[in-house]
Amino acid sequence: MSVDVRTVTESEFPDWQRALRTGFLRPPVVSDEEVADRLANADLARTLGAFDRDRVVATFRSFRQEVSTVGGGSLTADAISQVTVAPTHRRRGLLGRMMAADLAAARERGDAIATLIAAEYPIYGRFGFGAASWATEWSVDVRRAGLDPRRSGRPEDGGRIDLTDADEVRKAGPEVHRRLARVRAGVTHRTTRDWEYGTGLGAQSEPWREPFYALYRAESGEVEGYVSYTADDKWGDAKQPLNTATVRDLIAATPAAERALWHYLCSIDWVGTVRSGYRAPDDPLPMLLPDPRAARTLTYADMLWVRVLDAVRVLEGRTYPVADTLVLDVRDGDGFAGGRYRLDASPEGVSCSRTAESADLAFDIAELGTLAFGDESAVRLCRLGRVEELTAGAAARADLLFRTPLRPFSPDIF
Repeated sequence: MSVDVRTVTESEFPDWQRALRTGFLRPPVVSDEEVADRLANADLARTLGAFDRDRVVATFRSFRQEVSTVGGGSLTADAISQVTVAPTHRRRGLLGRMMAADLAAARERGDAIATLIAAEYPIYGRFGFGAASWATEWSVDVRRAGLDPRRSGRPEDGGRIDLTDADEVRKAGPEVHRRLARVRAGVTHRTTRDWEYGTGLGAQSEPWREPFYALYRAESGEVEGYVSYTADDKWGDAKQPLNTATVRDLIAATPAAERALWHYLCSIDWVGTVRSGYRAPDDPLPMLLPDPRAARTLTYADMLWVRVLDAVRVLEGRTYPVADTLVLDVRDGDGFAGGRYRLDASPEGVSCSRTAESADLAFDIAELGTLAFGDESAVRLCRLGRVEELTAGAAARADLLFRTPLRPFSPDIF
């Protein structure tokens, strides 16, 4: 019998949740409380399942999202999440069918891009997704770092660090997060539900451990950053503390807040190691330390993947630091955003339209999202064979147009 791909009904949602947990190798048991909590926040019209008879054998969900662009703008995205295929039904094209249906619906709605966080790198390129941001995690040996712990709670800029609670973070955090999105591309917006779930409210899929919370206040009293972190309880045989503080969430709207929060974390009594959590690859953390070698890289990997659905809106939805004109030949096998586009960009404004002019650069749709968010070099993509330079020097000109001083940062996994 054929496998049916369709939206999930309310009565089928518990089975869908169990299939989801199975696909993610988690215990295939879901409580009534968790089902109710998830159902209350799910759009069943965008929740797909593959059904073999009455059994859910693949899951797929999408939801509306806003993603920050270079220059502080935003694009409406079709955020894709909770994608699984049961091990009994792999290699049957189920992911392709669900993805095709979802992307077609997203294009019909007018979403500019689709986004996802890839569990495995090789899966999504064939659907036109490209890695638009990357993440780094460091482990800091605080004893080697060389920071003065006496100044951790009294930053030299006149600000201060205050311990607080989840209620205060839910109040102050959203504006700090919005300010970050105005200076970093790739930041996905957070809903009220996201703030609640990220601070322990609602049914949790894993046991919740209450973190510590700290705010950075500028001299004016304005909150410009916050951090949540947990700590273990590990001691050596000679009664020396060997504890690790692990950052769950650190958002800073200003460099001063960023510096102060890292200094605070690296100066907590009994903490010998700080794990940074996922950060932008150009995060200042290592170079904030008198000895940058105290920060050891644990992870450097792709983070936000972008699939362009509307090339004009994506190219017009960001700012450009120099003036130039490029004609881009974009190949899209699915037909959503392929074509030849003339991009006229300058610091004063940008326009993009389809054209029949000769192209300066040619590439597949996956590269467009990577370039548009400013994290990749067209010159390097040429060397990799992923961009074709049709006009001499066009790749270097594209780098001047597209590259950004700050690399994109996507703090959230969804």
